[in-house]
Amino acid sequence: MTGSELTPPESSPAPMPARIPPGGFRELGPVNWVIAKAGARGIRAPKFHLFNVLGQHRLLFLAWLPFSGYLLYAGKLSRQDAEVVILRVGHLRASEYELQQHRRLARSRGLDAATQAAIFEGPDADGLTARQRVLVTATDEFVITRSMSTETWTALAKLYNRAQIIEFCTLAGQYDALAATMATLRIPLDFPD
Repeated sequence: MTGSELTPPESSPAPMPARIPPGGFRELGPVNWVIAKAGARGIRAPKFHLFNVLGQHRLLFLAWLPFSGYLLYAGKLSRQDAEVVILRVGHLRASEYELQQHRRLARSRGLDAATQAAIFEGPDADGLTARQRVLVTATDEFVITRSMSTETWTALAKLYNRAQIIEFCTLAGQYDALAATMATLRIPLDFPD
């Protein structure tokens, strides 16, 4: 499986109106409104649209947030490895929201623009480390085939212990599900670029 076989279409249609508009205090309730405000401050945007939409399901949002936060900030994978996986999922699913957020975060975690371009190109791209090639290949297989070849599994198992492999699958699955959720709900981008 090569990167070129998995490249999403080059052009995207114009953004469509949000199916569930980002909520404010009334829709979110006081707790989720404060969380959404803090999140917006954290990403340096007027609103964190993902939180302002998902927060409208008050209890689900409060259950999802620690899980998501753990994977993003405190998991057993290195933060750089997590960003490789997230960027690749965002690319495979053509999720501009994920890519807009994680291009920025990945830069702060040591993945410069050239490395990110290589991640988007695929596992055979110049500029990827051997480790990154394994992660991109494993992400491609996990997202596209919903499984992993024996060869890729063996390569991943040389990098990660059992808990890390479980977390890899959960991380890729979480961001695949988020990409589908954001696309279906048509969550607006947080930044104009």
